[in-house]
Amino acid sequence: MLCDAYVVDTNSLQKLLSPGSYIGNVTAPRWSDYEAPLPGAVVHPVSEQDVQTTVKWAAERNIPLLARGGGNGWATTFTIDKRGIVIDLDQLRNVTFSADKKLVTVGGGALISDLTTACQNDTLVATGTCDCVGVLGALLGGGIGRLTGEYGLGVDNVVSMNVVLADGTFQTVTAESSPDLFWALRGAAPNFGIVTSAMLMAYPTDSNNPATAWVGALIYTPEQLDPVLSAIANLTLTSHMALSMTWVLGDNGTPSIIVSVFYHGAEKAGRAAFASLLSIGPVRDGTAITPYAGWNAGSAAACAKGGRKPTWGVGMSHLDLASWHAVYDVWAELVQQTGTERSSMLLTAYPMDKARELPVSTSAYPFRGTVSYFATFTALYTDPAFDAEALSYGMRARALWQSADGLAHHSTYINNGFGDENLRTIYGDSLPRLQTIKRKYDPHCRFNQWFPIS
Repeated sequence: MLCDAYVVDTNSLQKLLSPGSYIGNVTAPRWSDYEAPLPGAVVHPVSEQDVQTTVKWAAERNIPLLARGGGNGWATTFTIDKRGIVIDLDQLRNVTFSADKKLVTVGGGALISDLTTACQNDTLVATGTCDCVGVLGALLGGGIGRLTGEYGLGVDNVVSMNVVLADGTFQTVTAESSPDLFWALRGAAPNFGIVTSAMLMAYPTDSNNPATAWVGALIYTPEQLDPVLSAIANLTLTSHMALSMTWVLGDNGTPSIIVSVFYHGAEKAGRAAFASLLSIGPVRDGTAITPYAGWNAGSAAACAKGGRKPTWGVGMSHLDLASWHAVYDVWAELVQQTGTERSSMLLTAYPMDKARELPVSTSAYPFRGTVSYFATFTALYTDPAFDAEALSYGMRARALWQSADGLAHHSTYINNGFGDENLRTIYGDSLPRLQTIKRKYDPHCRFNQWFPIS
């Protein structure tokens, strides 16, 4: 009983922090409330040095900790309770460009919207597709997005990282200064430290690298599912292309299939590239030439915080139409249950040729050579009494996808994982080397909240 009632005491920590840093006991809303961390205190550092002070203070007292960026991680691997702390990086949202706009330094708490706004439509950066997501959280898991075809994975665009290690040591990590740690952070960062900022490659715009793209939603009916799936499965994505597909239930109770297309270039070229999808005859065409800061506008609804949203992810080498039809049936059944109407499925696909120019051993992200499609299945509801049933639906969908994923070993992008996957599914062939590096940099497993490799 005493252990259950204990709440971490942070009075001694507050005295060590800079003015502007503060400690509260309320966690900011997360994307999903399902098995969310429930810390005893939330520390809001105002500087990288305050992050270092907090980690050192916690290490000396053996207090569990978890760093928070955008608060969108949904995995069930969190174990933080009232005896531990969350270090919220929400005051470290700075975005600073070099004079030539070819490098950008991003704070550990910066959201994708902070970065795209700072780019001012004259610079592009390889980043994710949801504005509410933390830049570095998404990127350091691998970093897939609309510009993957041109600039490679997000982890391929990292120049250096400022990191607070398990003992409170502060280190600037580069490929030259700490090759093993630089490798491990790019794919498994939360297991090794808190990345308080990172310097990334940036790409100034010009006539060959425009600040605009043809982007938007093509909406189809359920009766068009088969030709839509066939078109996506047979579509060759060139470097300037990307797409996603989601299934949603409209306010009138009618399902819609939404395919979001992206072409970094002129509308005419984009329509030619996606001719196979357009020829099906979407019931609505919402595409338009859009500036960089607006490319993620379609993510607004998906970014809504709160609600229980257990989510299952699967990587695939190809699309198997039979398994996708079966998953659609699972989703269609789920959204008929009371309170689950906003449950959804998301498929994303990006051209991987640029990423595959580098060997798999370039970073700890293990699936650049094998996974081409990334699928997630989300059950969205508010009543905890539905948890067991929600898990049943999600696991059915995941099993169907995995039965035809076309891979030698099941592979799930770490940012999409549910939390119960075996470590080989998350880390692939990188796992043994990661475990060796873990023993060197975090022998006491202080960083153990996000698919812990220990």
